[in-house]
Amino acid sequence: MAEMDTSSSGGHKKGPGVKKGKKLSTRIDLTPMVDLGFLLITFFMFTTTLAKPKTMEINMPYKDEKLKEEEKNKIKNSVALTVLLSKNHRIYYYEGIGDDPNKAPDLQITYFTPAKGIRDVIIKKKKMVDDMKRLGQLTAKDETTVLIKPDTTSTYSDLVNILDEMNINDIRVYAIIDISDIEQGFIKETEAASGQ
Repeated sequence: MAEMDTSSSGGHKKGPGVKKGKKLSTRIDLTPMVDLGFLLITFFMFTTTLAKPKTMEINMPYKDEKLKEEEKNKIKNSVALTVLLSKNHRIYYYEGIGDDPNKAPDLQITYFTPAKGIRDVIIKKKKMVDDMKRLGQLTAKDETTVLIKPDTTSTYSDLVNILDEMNINDIRVYAIIDISDIEQGFIKETEAASGQ
């Protein structure tokens, strides 16, 4: 048992008629402090193992062994929406994948705003794809596909925000792709035409 003796050895001399009192020693038992220390160590070890790091989950594409290599990467224009992230939190988007070099896509501008923002564009595209599935123009395997292309002037927060929009709107097929020089030219032309 751990003890600490705090009694004083020295004393004052008393007068001739004063009786000498009994000396009592004060003892502090430190055994419960050891138990408390072990309890605190156990508590902090347990709570730190419960703290999980916060990460963002990204769904990887499904592997279908039966498809040919060229069919795996083929995206239909009717299900695709291309999103170009630009400066000042500006988002350019167009329907399809923009693979026709002779015809420039119809570039539209939006922002991360609650009204008439990118969320409304994604919801509209998803509804259009679902309607085409119901009419039999698309197969059941065709999904709304969003191609995300951040420009060199876009910010990291814009990329995180657009990935959040994919989760919020339950878009299961999306890809982050490098923006092409042609698309950067589209952005510059649009900004020059609008005077931005």
